[in-house]
Amino acid sequence: MNAYTGKILYIDLTCGSCKTGFYDEAMAGDYIGGTGFGVKMLIDHLKPGLDAFDPGNPLIYVSGATTGTIVPCTASKFGVFAKSPATGLLGEAYSTGQWGAELRAAGYDVLVITGKAPKPVYLFIDDGTVQIRSARKLWGKSTWEAEQAIRDELGDQNIRVSGIGRAGENLNRLACIINDRFRAAGRTGLGAVMGSKNLKAVALRGTQDVSVADPEGLMAFCRDLFERAKGPATAKYRTLGTPANMLTMSAQGALPTRNYREAEFEKVENVSGERLNEQFITKIQGCSACPCRCEHIAKAREGRFKGAVSRMEYEPMMAFGPYCGVDDMNAIIKAIESCNIYGVDAIGAGIVVGFAMECYERGLITKEDAGGLELNFGNGEAMVEMVRKMSEREDIGDILAEGVMRAAEKIGGGAAHFAMHIKGLELTGYDIRGLKTAALGYAVSRRGGDHQRHGSYGWDLSGKVDRFKAEPGRGALVMGDEDMYAVIDSMIICKFTRTIWQGYEDIAKVYSLVTGIPMEADQLRLCGERMSNLARLFNIREGMTRRDDELLPARIHEDPIPGGAAKGSVVTPEDMAILLDGYYAARGWDNQGVPTDEKLDELGLGAYASIAEGVRA
Repeated sequence: MNAYTGKILYIDLTCGSCKTGFYDEAMAGDYIGGTGFGVKMLIDHLKPGLDAFDPGNPLIYVSGATTGTIVPCTASKFGVFAKSPATGLLGEAYSTGQWGAELRAAGYDVLVITGKAPKPVYLFIDDGTVQIRSARKLWGKSTWEAEQAIRDELGDQNIRVSGIGRAGENLNRLACIINDRFRAAGRTGLGAVMGSKNLKAVALRGTQDVSVADPEGLMAFCRDLFERAKGPATAKYRTLGTPANMLTMSAQGALPTRNYREAEFEKVENVSGERLNEQFITKIQGCSACPCRCEHIAKAREGRFKGAVSRMEYEPMMAFGPYCGVDDMNAIIKAIESCNIYGVDAIGAGIVVGFAMECYERGLITKEDAGGLELNFGNGEAMVEMVRKMSEREDIGDILAEGVMRAAEKIGGGAAHFAMHIKGLELTGYDIRGLKTAALGYAVSRRGGDHQRHGSYGWDLSGKVDRFKAEPGRGALVMGDEDMYAVIDSMIICKFTRTIWQGYEDIAKVYSLVTGIPMEADQLRLCGERMSNLARLFNIREGMTRRDDELLPARIHEDPIPGGAAKGSVVTPEDMAILLDGYYAARGWDNQGVPTDEKLDELGLGAYASIAEGVRA
């Protein structure tokens, strides 16, 4: 095989052993890489029903099909998989920067880590040689400190490090894995899985070349892709970046504000992408083989947080800005920097703090509970301090570190009504009460309340459908989005460049040029459907039912948007019944959301049919 190494590195931290396994061209062609490899390896290697913090829960790093090649905006992306501490379902997260390309250059496509080290350790993979090294002096350090300390210890400043901070060490269910300072495998709490294994970091050094099947053909096609990637399709990301969404979402009545109490922010101009770029951005940079340069680095300019530095994206800005009622950009930058340093998902952390602020204003959390903080909406200093408290599990931060679902159960007093999560994963930056297609996408997302597994808000916000109306046909739209995103996340292609690709045809062409494995557009579409169904089977095996798809947060069902362009919008249980029935029918699943034997046979997943049969019995 070209591009692929064909190698899987298995490491058991309990006994300190490692071995190399291999996979064949059939697996590569059926599952591509990234998502496909991650889901298959997880369902095959995780014993059903294990707790996420059980040593037997494998932590799986995967590269994409085009990782380490010249294909634009794919070269260094990677995925991480495990059973999620947040949801108890499929845990998956993706990052970029430089680490992913180094994994392949070090000789592996997949890294499977099981067990628990008796004392803190980190892994050093050096061109196929594996060391399990003591992390005693690293435990307790921030992600940035640990990254530098590892490079100093190994005597090479070019070593790439993916690791955890205090949040992961303290098993915060929102903990993430940080690489290259500002890049995060952010969602579903996989940093806590790493912490549960006493694993501080994975460090890489690799010099091995990545071969491709048709260098000249690939070079010619990539020249075209590079030109497309420098064109109008990606102008938004090169200029303002995703913070450009802030004004648009508020105007559309789709900007989650003050824990979803509103859907527009009256001070949105203060936290807009335009203001960010005019006054706070110090550098715009890109990942390996990326002509877009979307990474906007900002620095706090004044006040208590002067000098704080962070990479700025719409979702974390939303979470620590409008969601918490904060319009101080300096505090928002500091809060996101704190998430990077402590290793906590910036989206989830902001949603949890916003939830805590509403609890505080309702009297469910006291000033004493909060360690003396006045946790009102708009208090940027309290917001920043609460990120630290959650990461260190201090005061009420100990409860909030469990995520909004579990925190609401412990706090009580009706807090569950405004705990904004689906299946235990905090919602992201689109108020789905007025986005019915997106509401379905969020409801059935394989990792919980999330837009990145489907992107179906695009149908609503573009006006291609009536976003205030629930219709059976939305199911086919969401299915198509999910399957395409599964392929994108298997290659792994940056979603910011998804519009430069002319559907499955372009992606299949690149796959064939890189790997030498013949691939047609229809085959690739089937791969995406295969991955979506296998992910569904994993979640079903771990206990998910139709009821979990139906249960949006009570506020989504019962509290209409109070004003603005989407005033009066809710997603009723009747809406959800219509949407889910249409989605299950489009998928070829039964009315409980379980794939049929016929569908599994069609997708070559007959070996997993017993999972579906078990829940039908």
